[in-house]
Amino acid sequence: MKHRFAVQFPGLLDQRDRRKPDLSGAQVSRCAGGNICAPPSLMAEMRDLIAFKMSTLTAVGYQRIGAWGHETASQKLEHVGLMLGALAAAPDSPIKGYGVPIPNLTLALLAFPAVWDWYLRWRERKRGLFTAWEVDMLRTALALTRKETGWLRQSPELAKRLGTIPGLISKEDVSRANNNWDLICDEMHTCASRLVKEIERVARVHRDPFEPILVVLEAESPLGEYRKITEEISQSIPDERRYPVAAAEALRSFLMLRIGLHSGLRQKNLRQMLYCSPGEIPASERSLNDLRRGQLRWSTRENAWELFIPSSAFKNANSSHFGSKPYQLRLPDLGGLYEAIERYTFSRPRFLHSATDSQTFFVKTVKKTSADAAYDQTTFYEAWRLTIQRYGIYNPYTGRGAIDGLLPHGPHNVRDVLATHILKKTGSYEQASYAIQDTPEMVAKHYGRFLPQDKAALAAQVLNKVWEASSHK
Repeated sequence: MKHRFAVQFPGLLDQRDRRKPDLSGAQVSRCAGGNICAPPSLMAEMRDLIAFKMSTLTAVGYQRIGAWGHETASQKLEHVGLMLGALAAAPDSPIKGYGVPIPNLTLALLAFPAVWDWYLRWRERKRGLFTAWEVDMLRTALALTRKETGWLRQSPELAKRLGTIPGLISKEDVSRANNNWDLICDEMHTCASRLVKEIERVARVHRDPFEPILVVLEAESPLGEYRKITEEISQSIPDERRYPVAAAEALRSFLMLRIGLHSGLRQKNLRQMLYCSPGEIPASERSLNDLRRGQLRWSTRENAWELFIPSSAFKNANSSHFGSKPYQLRLPDLGGLYEAIERYTFSRPRFLHSATDSQTFFVKTVKKTSADAAYDQTTFYEAWRLTIQRYGIYNPYTGRGAIDGLLPHGPHNVRDVLATHILKKTGSYEQASYAIQDTPEMVAKHYGRFLPQDKAALAAQVLNKVWEASSHK
């Protein structure tokens, strides 16, 4: 969306187990980008929700279904912040918000159908269509108001923070909420259930996720086509003696793509992957399970580099794909991969300068303004995108770049390349699911995008064998 204005919750995930915020003040402060920092009362509410969804054990007197990981919690903070920001923005601003006074912002607003009705219509006006994003937000409302286990349902004290908002929350609504919070949640749950079905029926794809790599997916060998980028990087690595940092950055780009193509890992697992050099004792499965991270390490038994990732580190940890077993992959010594790993690990300290080593395999080039060498979701995406722009996209003026027609994209598209390649070659959703650590059902729904004539060609290969056999008689 062109204009974004959000309520932000700075430091909440990092400090959720520290002291409670001071609620005595109500002064509005500004965050980065002109967004609003959540007032103390709203910050306290969100802190309670995060604790409810992320704590190991549910607090006495509460019930819940499922828990949030750090990534999910971060996403929910952003989405709720955008909703509250739209409500708080002035009607005459570029955002064209509702103008709810900042002190009136409370998570209790999420329990009122009128609030959701305005927000959903506001998003439709901005985008011109409904997407799966709105469905996901409504599912959050369903979970929060669910009987027995919803956090809003179990937090009737939130009704005391409600104030009247003309056109959204009336005095009667405030009175009803304070007298019968369960009824308010029942109405919201019923409304959200209906809206989910209605929006799912008309939801459209806002931006085709396959568009940047469509030229790759349409190739006979998608993996072979995408591999050209790594070959372009390999041929473009500068002299390490003259340009040591630039050479190390090129090696880092090469390994990002190569390990991504061999493993099909999601961005989170790839950027959070720890490193254990040969001769060191690898981390135990238990410690990695506690950290919810994997490790690249040297296997003396296999005499090879391997990826070892506990199932808890994956987004779909409870999927039938894992069966509670860890993910292990021996990386092949092909295409100069092992040599690149050795050269990269030797030059890796060049990135750190005086920063503390995050122990992750991939680290940023530390600048004067950098506080941490570890990649986050945004910086890792930017690093991948920059690699594609520099080495992947063919430039007819310079003659550089591997693939004509490729567009900038992030690391998640590698999973599309792998799934589509296997589907083109085998027609098997099950085999494709092995490459990206998921289930055949999910692959069939999201990653089974290859052309109908390819399916026909696969079937024809089997059927034509009958005719070929008869012609030889």
